[in-house]
Amino acid sequence: MSLDPHKYRQDFPILSEKVYGKSLVYFDNAATTQTPTQVTDVLVEYYNKYNSNIHRGVHYLSNKSTEGAENARLKVQKFINAAHSHEVIFTAGTTESINLVANSFGECYVSEGDEVIVSEMEHHSNIVPWQMLCQRKKATLKVLPFNDKGELMTEKLEDLITDRTKILAVNHISNSLGTINPIKEIIDFAHSKNVPVLIDAAQSVQHKKIDVQALDADFLVFSGHKLYGPTGVGVLYGKEKYLNEMPPWQGGGEMIKEVTFEKTTYNELPFKFEAGTPNYIDTIGLGAAIDYVEAIGLDEIDAYEQELLAYATAKFESIPNLRIYGTAKNKTSVISFLVEGIHFYDMGMLLDQMGIAVRTGTHCTEPVMQHFGIDGTVRASFAFYNTKEEIDALFAGIEKVCKMFAV
Repeated sequence: MSLDPHKYRQDFPILSEKVYGKSLVYFDNAATTQTPTQVTDVLVEYYNKYNSNIHRGVHYLSNKSTEGAENARLKVQKFINAAHSHEVIFTAGTTESINLVANSFGECYVSEGDEVIVSEMEHHSNIVPWQMLCQRKKATLKVLPFNDKGELMTEKLEDLITDRTKILAVNHISNSLGTINPIKEIIDFAHSKNVPVLIDAAQSVQHKKIDVQALDADFLVFSGHKLYGPTGVGVLYGKEKYLNEMPPWQGGGEMIKEVTFEKTTYNELPFKFEAGTPNYIDTIGLGAAIDYVEAIGLDEIDAYEQELLAYATAKFESIPNLRIYGTAKNKTSVISFLVEGIHFYDMGMLLDQMGIAVRTGTHCTEPVMQHFGIDGTVRASFAFYNTKEEIDALFAGIEKVCKMFAV
């Protein structure tokens, strides 16, 4: 039996809000998912009852907050099946996680003349940090292309990877195309050439079960706010062997064992990479979000979201002059589109007046837009709390805009 979204919509008060007097239809989930009361209640509870800086106190409040934050680490470990909890590093989000690896791994392993590979469909957060590293180290950034369906041309890795390749960074799911990339195949091939792989899972942890040990991922990153959790918190998973060898990225409290003016020694994992007061209450909220998602079941979520994708795709394909960008065989619940003769901003703003929230622009993937020779798209992205009736409303909204522009 298919997942019933109405069973869960009551957990998200924002979905009952009105926009311009109309019921909100929220289709911007690839940018940020909404947060259930099961998570926000935990945030309020900790701020009101237990708030105190973690790891440094011996009193009740500090111990309570420390316990909550470290329990969240154990939840993440189980959620992605990491071998050790100290392989889970808390960060401000996917972007900070990638920057940490680019700086710290890059400092340790990348030298002049070396190479870093990213794909053509990466979010800017998985391009720019590597560009900065290559500029700093006088290394070369190489690009794995995709075809016009939005599928990575993985066969080209054979020529791209050389004995100077130090790391390959690729997303699991494209935020602008919805493509589900064959990351196990990519990791296995890269490892056959002794190249470690970073997986950007920002768009996949909310849709797919992830097992970092089964994948043999070297690094994996994601954000809480795309997983029905708080903003400003994310995860870097890294294999113990790399994290032990990598130098700290930031210095400060907590990441040290001993400080003198002559020398500083660094703390053990994971604290070596968690300088300063962490975002501990939002970290606890991330743990609550994981509890919430796991109670529903990722397999059930994925199956229902695939229903929504198929339903919406069939609807959209019936609209004259509408083109979907990203038609990979394997994709998740994201549809990026343009209607000929209508600018994406016009479409997005007019849908907004109907209470329908979609994303417009490049989606922080300008190279993807350059591949197709366009300036941007309209993106509708679905979550398990969305309904087919909402997709009908979006379809009717697009048709209404088409009539307004006489296309």
